[in-house]
Amino acid sequence: MTRIGLATFCATALVLAAVPLAHAETIFVSNEKDNTITVIDGDTMETMDTIETSRRPRGIMLSPDNKELFVAAGDGDIIDVIDTKTLKITRQLESGPDPELMDIDPDGKIIYIANEDDSMVTIMELGSGEVLSEVPVGVEPEGMAVSPDNKLTAATSESTSMAHIIDNETHQLVANVLVDSRPREAKWTKDGKELWVSSEIGGTVSVIDPTTWEITDKIHFEVPGLRPEQLQPVGMDFVKDESLVMVPLGPSNRVAVIDTAKKEVVDYILVGQRPWHGEPSADGTKYYVANGLTNDMTVIDLDSLKAVKSVPVGRLPWGVAVMPGKPGA
Repeated sequence: MTRIGLATFCATALVLAAVPLAHAETIFVSNEKDNTITVIDGDTMETMDTIETSRRPRGIMLSPDNKELFVAAGDGDIIDVIDTKTLKITRQLESGPDPELMDIDPDGKIIYIANEDDSMVTIMELGSGEVLSEVPVGVEPEGMAVSPDNKLTAATSESTSMAHIIDNETHQLVANVLVDSRPREAKWTKDGKELWVSSEIGGTVSVIDPTTWEITDKIHFEVPGLRPEQLQPVGMDFVKDESLVMVPLGPSNRVAVIDTAKKEVVDYILVGQRPWHGEPSADGTKYYVANGLTNDMTVIDLDSLKAVKSVPVGRLPWGVAVMPGKPGA
């Protein structure tokens, strides 16, 4: 190799070494029984770190700018806030009794928290932690979903079997939609034209029209050899540009795949025991789901719709959050 060729090669190598991997990401998994967050390197699928949290971490999500990780610690009655660079808890938000799931508005200014034990949704200013309002909803609220236009927030109540719709300006309820038994997750489509709600005991996913608050479609699940009560939809995530919805089905040990346009189940993917919540990868090619009874996270390839890897985590994993890049980057 000539000197010029060698110099070019070395310069290219240095540039490539300095450029982060296009799909580098960090995966966070909340472990309900261990009171920890497992931090996984998305390239190697190895544990990078374990973060100790307050008691019983469940719901977990990143701020819109990915600078902070919010962890709902149910038995601690607190939201732990973790700096994603240092992986340290920097502050705590006093949410109310038994916070479970939460959502942050698109501007990253307001957080909406479902407090399971007092039938309230706490609305809080994210920066200061000031409580702006507490909205009474049904018994055992869980799912939280802010609409894309930031005008409405949906809260599901497990024991009341309703999706409650909160006006984000007035903090008043504007609608209550009866769904099937024990609703868990709520998700809006990106255009805000549909609200999807999973019902664990009812065994359905309801699609709601927010212009009328009527249920326009209802998706059921059926797997040969399994009893209906084993097919319990819990988490729910849109993937592949919203063409599909991934639905972990709890005791069935499967994740259902729904065709969004047809409102039909097109596949069932066998994973670990009691899949609960999941999250797509940063590049949208994979889906990560936490399996509560096998203490692992299944990696699903979204092109083949096949489970391709099992990653060990802590005890009773519950929620998943995915951050582009690496801590400290």
